[in-house]
Amino acid sequence: MLYVGGKTLNPAITTRRLFNMKHGKKYVEASKLYDKQTQYDRDEAVAIVKKLATAKFDETIEAHIRTGCDGRHADQQIRGAVVLPHGTGKTARVLVFAKNAKADEAQAAGADFVGAEELIPKIQNEGWLDFDVVVATPDMMGVVGRLGRVLGPKGLMPNPKAGTVTMDVTKAVNDIKAGKIEYRLDKANIIHVPIGKASFSEEQLADNFQTLIDAVNKAKPATLKGQYMKSVSVAPTMGPGVKINPLKLV
Repeated sequence: MLYVGGKTLNPAITTRRLFNMKHGKKYVEASKLYDKQTQYDRDEAVAIVKKLATAKFDETIEAHIRTGCDGRHADQQIRGAVVLPHGTGKTARVLVFAKNAKADEAQAAGADFVGAEELIPKIQNEGWLDFDVVVATPDMMGVVGRLGRVLGPKGLMPNPKAGTVTMDVTKAVNDIKAGKIEYRLDKANIIHVPIGKASFSEEQLADNFQTLIDAVNKAKPATLKGQYMKSVSVAPTMGPGVKINPLKLV
């Protein structure tokens, strides 16, 4: 029992009240639809997470993968990209740093913004960030590198592993527009990525999720010892997460 202000409180009731105060009514109601401690199969989890998306807008469904990696070691850092078969439900705005023929190629491919050095002050001084992905040709990385402090913390810095530093700007832009997502470890060694929208069918979400899992499995560091995927869950923007059995995803 807990004693507060001379009163005896039931820990279970107190915990429940704190949970209700922290989360909204819809979140609390949604959390009653399933067992939060159970690790479900992929298809079961996808079916549940669609029911949890009760907001008035089309919520994004995200996958969260906690790994056994230690990102402080260079050989255990995970970073890559994969094209989801059904896209993300959102059309990404693409900025391409390129010159001359490659700039023309990027525009023809459907890039939203194309430029070179003239964009540096606009981003650096004016805080312009009306784009979701940045692509650059290798010769432009010296210019883009000057924006490292701005783009880096937001995960917008072009990277060869993600296919965003390339001479094939047409393929890069087309892949991004088709639903290419980038995955990488955060400081807690967790991968967070969108796999679609609540309006997607269960089959579409399951396909996208499996495509992501296959890519992450292929990216497993050779030096890693112990369990690779420690926990996996899917969650809507405004709702609780549903656990998936990681041992069935290997």
